Amino acid sequence: MPSQQITTSTRRRMPAEWEHSGAVLIAWPHSGTDWAYMLDDVTECYCNLVNAIIDSRSLPVIVAPDISIPKKHLAGIDSSRIIFCQVDTNDTWARDFGPITVTDGDNATPRLLDFCFNGWGLKFAACLDNLINSKLSRASLFGAPLENHLGFVLEGGSIESDGRGTILTSSECLLSPNRNGDLDRTQIEQYLQSALGADRILWVDHGYLAGDDTDSHIDTLARLAPDDTILYVKCDNPADEHYTQLSLMEQDLMAMRTREGNPYNLIALPMPDPIYDEAGLRLPATYANFLITDNAILLPVYGQAANDRLAEQIMQIAFPDRRIITVDCRPLIRQHGSLHCVTMQLPKEILPI
Repeated sequence: MPSQQITTSTRRRMPAEWEHSGAVLIAWPHSGTDWAYMLDDVTECYCNLVNAIIDSRSLPVIVAPDISIPKKHLAGIDSSRIIFCQVDTNDTWARDFGPITVTDGDNATPRLLDFCFNGWGLKFAACLDNLINSKLSRASLFGAPLENHLGFVLEGGSIESDGRGTILTSSECLLSPNRNGDLDRTQIEQYLQSALGADRILWVDHGYLAGDDTDSHIDTLARLAPDDTILYVKCDNPADEHYTQLSLMEQDLMAMRTREGNPYNLIALPMPDPIYDEAGLRLPATYANFLITDNAILLPVYGQAANDRLAEQIMQIAFPDRRIITVDCRPLIRQHGSLHCVTMQLPKEILPI
């Protein structure tokens, strides 16, 4: 049974992703990243992503070591609709190094939390990415306080919030010994309670995707949605390597209860057909890695007409008030991530626009 209940008296709150934000942080791929061997393909994907963000009436905030490069590729877009910031980067996974927004007090004052990003448990270099938030703050990009939490390792892709004090996460990731190995589950819950204003932590203890480097980030597997809904990846093929673990994850989700004590409304997302890299290794394609903006859902798709269309139809059911904008993310999964992984929502009001 997942651990669920802790108490807090703070007025701090981590908004749900479907609440107002208005801006999206991304980091541009460059020749110094692992994208170097396929830079043209991923650059085209990023151009499509920026257009989708603008189409959703959100403001792209683009960081890069040399901002002339994304400016050149986006020359056809009115530059007043984009913020560019020059800062060194290791890679492009803004979801995991970007600041996490909370609000404080009765006036819901925005505050940005800067957690330690250590390359998903010391797997990859993150020395530059871990400094991005503080550099952007010192450059006056953020018109909100940046709160230092660099003593605690936490990636944005590892947590989901319903905006009412419930956090959904996975034990495989948050209990990883190379993240906060000196803390047990109860101590991690207490930290999330204090930092995020949470009073309920829902733990998913099963589920993974082949090719995933994040130790089962929740945003690849199960996502919170309005009206006590959870969208999750379901595997219907007993011959697939994911079948057992994703079936157990489904049981984890079925055992969870809302704040009122009711079962969650569970909506299954299809699994894309297997996609492999040049070495024959399976890549972690998932429709759960979508981004929620104020007016749209940016949905990753993978060139699979039937599966892509089904995922789009399901997403429209879960978010009837938003348009569904698809983005071909086949280039992104070649580096083992997808659309949500390369984006982080920000409150537009704190930006210099």
